[in-house]
Amino acid sequence: MPECGLLTHSHKPVPLQSISVDVLVRGFVADVVSELRYQNEEKNPVEAVFVFPLDDEAAVYAFEGLIGETRIEAQIREKKQAEQEYEDALSEGREAFLLGREANTSDIFTCSLGNLPPDGEATLKLRYVQALAPEPDGAVRFVLPAVLNPRYVPQGFVPTPGSGAGTVTNSIPRVPKGQLPYTLSLNVTLEAPCGINRVESKCTLEPLHYTAEDHTTAQVSLATGHQFDRDVELLVYYEDVHKPSTLLEAGKTGAAPGSLMGDPALLLTLYPSIPAPKPGLNSAGEFLFLLDRSGSMDNSSGVGRDSPSRIQSAKETLVLILKSLPLGCYFNIYGFGSTHDSFYPQSVEYTQKTMSKSLQRVKELRADLGGTEILRPLKDIYSQPCREGHPRQLFVFTDGEVFNTDEVIAEVRRHSSSHRCFSFGIGEGASTALIKGIARAAGGSAEFITGKERMQAKALQSLKKALQPAVTGISLRWDLPPGLEAALVGSGPQVIFEGQRCLIYGQIRGKPQSSESAEGSVVLKYSFQDQTLTETMKFPLQAQESDRLPVHRLAAQALLQELEEAKEQDEGKRRLALETSLSSGVVCSQTAYVGVNMELSKALQGPLSRRNIPLAQCFYAGVPQINRSLRSPRVCSSTYSEGVFYKCSARVAVPKPQARRFNLRMSAVSLKSKRREVDMDDHLEDLSDCSAPGLLREEEKETTLKEEGSLLLRLILLQNADGSWPLDSDLATLLDLSEAEISSQKPAQVIPTAWATVLAVLWLHFRAAEQNDEWQLLEAKALSWLQATAGPQLAECVKAGNALLGSSVSPQAFGL
Repeated sequence: MPECGLLTHSHKPVPLQSISVDVLVRGFVADVVSELRYQNEEKNPVEAVFVFPLDDEAAVYAFEGLIGETRIEAQIREKKQAEQEYEDALSEGREAFLLGREANTSDIFTCSLGNLPPDGEATLKLRYVQALAPEPDGAVRFVLPAVLNPRYVPQGFVPTPGSGAGTVTNSIPRVPKGQLPYTLSLNVTLEAPCGINRVESKCTLEPLHYTAEDHTTAQVSLATGHQFDRDVELLVYYEDVHKPSTLLEAGKTGAAPGSLMGDPALLLTLYPSIPAPKPGLNSAGEFLFLLDRSGSMDNSSGVGRDSPSRIQSAKETLVLILKSLPLGCYFNIYGFGSTHDSFYPQSVEYTQKTMSKSLQRVKELRADLGGTEILRPLKDIYSQPCREGHPRQLFVFTDGEVFNTDEVIAEVRRHSSSHRCFSFGIGEGASTALIKGIARAAGGSAEFITGKERMQAKALQSLKKALQPAVTGISLRWDLPPGLEAALVGSGPQVIFEGQRCLIYGQIRGKPQSSESAEGSVVLKYSFQDQTLTETMKFPLQAQESDRLPVHRLAAQALLQELEEAKEQDEGKRRLALETSLSSGVVCSQTAYVGVNMELSKALQGPLSRRNIPLAQCFYAGVPQINRSLRSPRVCSSTYSEGVFYKCSARVAVPKPQARRFNLRMSAVSLKSKRREVDMDDHLEDLSDCSAPGLLREEEKETTLKEEGSLLLRLILLQNADGSWPLDSDLATLLDLSEAEISSQKPAQVIPTAWATVLAVLWLHFRAAEQNDEWQLLEAKALSWLQATAGPQLAECVKAGNALLGSSVSPQAFGL
């Protein structure tokens, strides 16, 4: 019986020959055309079924096929009707194709091509448009998803009839890396009026080719040989990514005036000028951290065998977070898998004692809780009463492999008035529907950590958002010529964080009374702390013609997401979602595209063979999933049972394991001195080799590694909860000085702890400047403590510290 969702490939011919993708990226919008080329090399008709991931914000708006020489444009229908038309066509021997979303999630699609005749060829063309989000460093991120991980379904779960639950990855064959029988080509055209600086990717690209002297247009393509072992990610750097922009698009020809598709649609891309918050860390808040501890978290967090596991990166991230929290707040740490637990029965006040105790608990964390059931720990968290005066902030870290995405998002949305949610998708194939959905539902932000990206930096950036007040009370006022009015599509943004891109869609109704009026404007009004601020954006009223209507499709998708997430509570919204989907052509959970070849003169003969298109085999921690059960006493295995894949927790009967030591190695931090690794915990529990009857096992032998730790992490571990550092032998060793040397250079009238804290902050600026996004918050605590403690001697301490360390850090770094 196959393990871990891995089906042995039957070596039957695979009708899918190639996938070619053409992308047009204009600013923050990507318009994508994906062609799937099929050829039937068998003697009977075949049905080819291809299950693939898409970003949950992608608006799929067109589907067509070329079967032989017959072009067929698929029509969007109510889902049950489309499926019935497809089945009827197959039973009549007609060629047909179907495209729809899987149940319970918005980021997995199924494409079926039925009755492809022997020696027959077909090309299916899928079109979608997607709004792109900027990374913290300003890069605009486009991802072509290629990895579809098995979605966890609890063992013994019985889906509701018709729900489709638990069948997302049903019957998908998996083949080893490099053995997929189809190829991928990707060509990208870039357009940006402000200029294109560069393009980066973790995949191999052909050289960027500028097609305009001013670098406003360019082309780039994926190098041949992509193995489908990672998502194809492009980071596009513009010359001025923060410049606000507007795009007014003419309505669809023939669509009724007054409808979303018939009227011009406006896209506003804004970066509100949010002022700096008032000085000092806000100690009010309840910070809850929900960490995925399923078996898949043992998977490598980067590319290559030497990359740390996801759980290792998560543990280091929790260390940095715990050191960065302000005194007086409340916190708790939850872990989840098939079961869940927490450090404390309820959140506790952040003190030196609770911080130290929690750090020890973090060192003991393992990816040992089996599957991925996030709903039950969420309900447990929400059952805890909120603390008055301490707004709740929830941080969720997961690789996003769950089957009940819609149910999870609905649970978060039900409690959106009592908290904000910041989510992190870890590794290739993390569900965009889950990660983005829960953040969107509770007014937070979503981040994805793939390749060699450090989880620590993105987590600390989100924590910074949570510690600082966000823009609220957002409202829009339109200023248009007489005869025109504007309507916001959807509810619009509810909260905006510093550096966050804000997309606003508007529908422009009516006709101007005068042809002289060529400009309109919109005024964004919002509140920040005790200030009320406004920002005005002007835009031309000359609408651009477009046959693809990307702005209209994006507006429809934004509205559909809002309606779909609330449809369970409101039947009216469910009907409006269906009407919006059918009129805009954008697929939702209630609709699908279907195309039937009605020109077939003779029905196809012979039995119809179903061929499921294979995907790349998933790997965990550098070994195939089929061997995953050999790596830990509690394993995350998968079985194929009654047509459903279950990635579940199971205990296997094993001999008494032979104990051995295992030292956790945390990822090396790049410093100007040298690259080192840290053994974060010399007292971890023994992990043991184990074996199970009937399984091939390879003896794993790991030698204990006790290398000198990362200097940055060692320094952070020495910091007290109030932000200060003690003057002791550990700090002296890290600074490569003796305690006597440090004490002898201490300015008079300065307490040892203040002197040690100045030296630690100087070291951060001098030796770890490249990682400043990971220590800014804990430095802020240190500076706040210093300003209250060192007083007028602070400037003298900085001068003496620079002399002692041989550094030249400006006093301005200390607020002087």
